[in-house]
Amino acid sequence: MNPLSTRICFIIAIAAALTALPVEAGPLLEAGPESSSREIPASLNQGVGGALSLAACVRIALNENPALQAAREGSASAREGVGIARSPYYPSVNLDAGYRRWETHAFLPSSLTGMGINPVIGPIDDWSAGLKAGYVLFDSGERAARLRASLSQQGMAEEEETRIRQDIALAVHLGFYGLLSAEEALQVAQQNLERSEDHLRLAQEFYDAGAVPQADVIRARVEVANGKLQLVRATGAVGIARGQLNLAMGLPPELKTEIEAMPVEIESPEGFDLAGAIEQAVSIRPEIKAAVRRRETAQSSVDVAKSAFGPDVSANAAYGYRDSEFLPGDRDWSVGVSINVPVFQGFRRTHDLAKARHDLARQETEIQSLSLRVREEVWASHLRFKEFYEAVQASEAVVIDARESMRMTRERYAAGVATATDLLDAQTTLARAEYVGLEARWSCFSARSTLSRAMGTILDGEDNH
Repeated sequence: MNPLSTRICFIIAIAAALTALPVEAGPLLEAGPESSSREIPASLNQGVGGALSLAACVRIALNENPALQAAREGSASAREGVGIARSPYYPSVNLDAGYRRWETHAFLPSSLTGMGINPVIGPIDDWSAGLKAGYVLFDSGERAARLRASLSQQGMAEEEETRIRQDIALAVHLGFYGLLSAEEALQVAQQNLERSEDHLRLAQEFYDAGAVPQADVIRARVEVANGKLQLVRATGAVGIARGQLNLAMGLPPELKTEIEAMPVEIESPEGFDLAGAIEQAVSIRPEIKAAVRRRETAQSSVDVAKSAFGPDVSANAAYGYRDSEFLPGDRDWSVGVSINVPVFQGFRRTHDLAKARHDLARQETEIQSLSLRVREEVWASHLRFKEFYEAVQASEAVVIDARESMRMTRERYAAGVATATDLLDAQTTLARAEYVGLEARWSCFSARSTLSRAMGTILDGEDNH
């Protein structure tokens, strides 16, 4: 057997093996474990025929995603911190009760000890019970500064929750478009396989009639096998994309979910007010608002450090009973005012104040840096949106031309005036154009969502609560 025959036989064997692959392998790859008992809440599933719309997916994510639930707990914790910071404005009241047995030596003058007075006092039972109250009258502004810091931290936690909400919404958008892209790629793979099978049938008929060589049939079989491989890969990609969307929604990746198809109309970037979008993003992005809150916290820390140089004035009162009996009968009370003036603490207060001022300056710089990053995000997102939009317009014309070329080449091959190479080249060109077109289209939708996230408006108009 000559080398050419050996090569042809080897190709036929590969094609036959690949042809034996089951075309219906898609659903097997797509199916998740049947043991998964978790389901999408019926109240959130508002799609057509059980399919989820993009808005429904966002609502599910904002209810189920554990990252957002953790952020909500952080906001609740910060609110409790405000209550803690307010507590010094109220008086403190304690109920004290106790018992002790004691004995001590009294150091008396010698004139008294010479008279037979015992210098040892006790042992004595000491029972006591009563109320003690205290209130800070003046603390040089420490309480007010700490309360302002707690309020700023609460604002930081709330802005962080908003940021996470928007990040989750963007992840859902990207996952939703990714799944639609994968499903459309699966349809393209199926259509390409159908075209390959049609070409194989046509080549086989011509070969049986003696009009074409056997090499045309072999090449057509290889294309069919390649089409089946592409179909298997596309089916797997759909399953992976569905798992990523489920993960963005806070659901198990193996959960069976179906999504609604979307209209293919794409918003044009023409007339987009880029300068206004940048200024809007700088004013409403939660990251910048959180940075402003951090600066306020740093300013409050400066005020707390300054208050350490001033005096503290507090009032104290106590009333109760004290005696050597189990039920004391002697009244025991006191009332007074105390003042504490710090004099020297090893320069600690000076260093605390200097550190707080440096932290404040750092937060000011962070706001400027973050503002620049936000402006760059909006600018770059807008450029990517324009790029993909123009790519969509160009790819649509390419797909139309490629389909017409495919049709004409097949007719010419059927008429015997085109070769198998011409036919397969036209098919490859069409498949590539369709893949490029769908990728550009869904990338354009994703880029528009990314731009909305950069502007801080991705959740505008959504019923998210």
